[in-house]
Amino acid sequence: MRFLFLLILLAGTGIGVVYPWAMSNFSGHEIGSWRVYEQGRFKPVTVPLAARDAPVRVLVDLTARAERIVVSQQRTVLTLTAATGGRTVLASTLAFNHSDNPRQASPQLPDKIFRDEAGVIATVGPGAYIFTVGPGDADGIEMRAVDLVLRSGAGEVDSRARPVGFSLMAAGLIGLVLALRFGGGGGRPENPNSQPPPPRWGRGSN
Repeated sequence: MRFLFLLILLAGTGIGVVYPWAMSNFSGHEIGSWRVYEQGRFKPVTVPLAARDAPVRVLVDLTARAERIVVSQQRTVLTLTAATGGRTVLASTLAFNHSDNPRQASPQLPDKIFRDEAGVIATVGPGAYIFTVGPGDADGIEMRAVDLVLRSGAGEVDSRARPVGFSLMAAGLIGLVLALRFGGGGGRPENPNSQPPPPRWGRGSN
C-alpha cells in the first residue's frame, strides 16, 4: 500500500506541478527577450510577430534583491499590456509571489530572477505588437531589471491539471502517512526456536 500511495503522490506532483511548469517555460521555442526596465526607467518595446508564431506565451523576468516576493492579493508588482493596430490584445497584472525557485542572477550578486506569466496571445495577426510594462502598487521591492520573454508555439496548460494534480497529491500524502502509521512492519519475524522440537520416536520421528 505504501508503494501505491507513493505512486499516487508522484503522479499528482507531475500533473499538478511539473506539467504546468514545463508547459509554461519550455513548450514551443523562444522568440526573444527584451529589457523593459533598467536604471529606474520603464520603456515599451515593439516586437514584430507573424501568424505562424501563435500562440505566443508572454513571460516576464524580474531581477530583484530579494529571496522571495511576498505581496498581498490586492497588490501587484508590475502591469503589462500588449497592443497591435490600436487595440489591446492582452492586459495582465503580475505578483511573482508564486515563484518559489528563483534563478540566481550571478554568483557574485545577491539578486534573484523571478518569473511570472502574463498570459497567452492565442491568435496572432501579422504586424507590430507594442508591449508596455509598468509599476504596480506594491512597495518595498528593489527591482534591478525587468525582461520581457516571448515564446512561440507555446502549448496551453489544461485548466484541469492543477486541481486534479493537487487532489492526487493530497490523497497520496494522506494515504502514505496513514500507511506508515498503521501499516506496521508485518509483526516480528517468527523465532524458529519457539517451535517445539520434533518428536524423537514414534510417528513423525526422523
